[in-house]
Amino acid sequence: MSPRVSPPFRADHVGSLLRPQHLLDARDEHAAGRIDDAELRRIEDEAITEVVAMQEEVGLASATDGEFRRSSWHMDFLYQLDGVTKVENADLTVRFHNEQGDLEFVTPALRVDGKIGLRHPIFADAFTALAERVTTATPKLTIPSPGMLYHRCGRAAIDQTAYPDLAEFRADLAAAYRAEVRALADLGCHYLQLDDTSLAFLNDPKQRAQLAARGDDAEHAHLQTIRLINDSLRDRPDTLSVTTHLCRGNFRSSWVAEGGYDFVAEALFNELEVDGFFLEFDDERSGSFAPLRFVPKGKAVVLGLVTTKRGELESKDELKRRIDEASRYVDLDQLCLSPQCGFASTKDGNALTHEEQVAKLRLVVETAAEVWG
Repeated sequence: MSPRVSPPFRADHVGSLLRPQHLLDARDEHAAGRIDDAELRRIEDEAITEVVAMQEEVGLASATDGEFRRSSWHMDFLYQLDGVTKVENADLTVRFHNEQGDLEFVTPALRVDGKIGLRHPIFADAFTALAERVTTATPKLTIPSPGMLYHRCGRAAIDQTAYPDLAEFRADLAAAYRAEVRALADLGCHYLQLDDTSLAFLNDPKQRAQLAARGDDAEHAHLQTIRLINDSLRDRPDTLSVTTHLCRGNFRSSWVAEGGYDFVAEALFNELEVDGFFLEFDDERSGSFAPLRFVPKGKAVVLGLVTTKRGELESKDELKRRIDEASRYVDLDQLCLSPQCGFASTKDGNALTHEEQVAKLRLVVETAAEVWG
């Protein structure tokens, strides 16, 4: 079995990690005005130094900053695009589900009221700080897919004067992302991940019905998103590996959508111009491995078999059995292993402990070593 010397790696992870309590406390103190920006930055830097060391200690070949400087995996980025305004007096609410019932993720809404652009690279300082802290791992930066902006706001939140034609909106958005990608590559980023829930949500008929109800072409939305991402990655340097992560929602151990990847699979795997796909397969909500039959040679699939939604540790034998099952649809040499999502897509985090998180990451590394060498 050939080694993977470029991302994604045999043992990898999605990105976000549980925030330590002292960091959460510091963010609350900062919001209340009791500590300044410099003190918050110092506390963040210390926490990130520790979490990078943890990732390297368990044997991961990639390391993130755990998204410790963010409140949300995507909104912190989207609010910083030129032309996007955070609407403080209006909420964006997403309903999540778990075994106990429903809960809601609520964040300030956003509105596109000007031309989309990129005045300065987003998360550039965060990447530089991460790169300074790694010793053995490749620093990995995660940002939301450009498809998330339209998915979150919809046509109703895009000013008709700024963009009477959505084709111009998509062109400007892709241009902003191309500038972001170039800037990150110039900083030395070799591993970039575009996180996208919209493509996974579209596999759920209920989610497609919701999009149709707001006036979208739900049956072809995934094709539009694939074209947008490809345009955003056009002319990326050969030194930059790009993956995408598709999940059905991750907030306090809850989810939004259900269903296998069947609806988007053929177009997604054959047309999206990325190096690898992080896919969640941790339970029956994710469907079967059959859609992997569309994955072409040269593309990697990172099997998200280890759940981040609960602390119970999976068995190596079960993970190996499922990897073997997936290899019936795509060559084993194209497969990798990871948790199914981040451990803390928002600052709240999922319902497991730091020790359980570390055990799951170590399990991924050990299992991958036994399967692929």
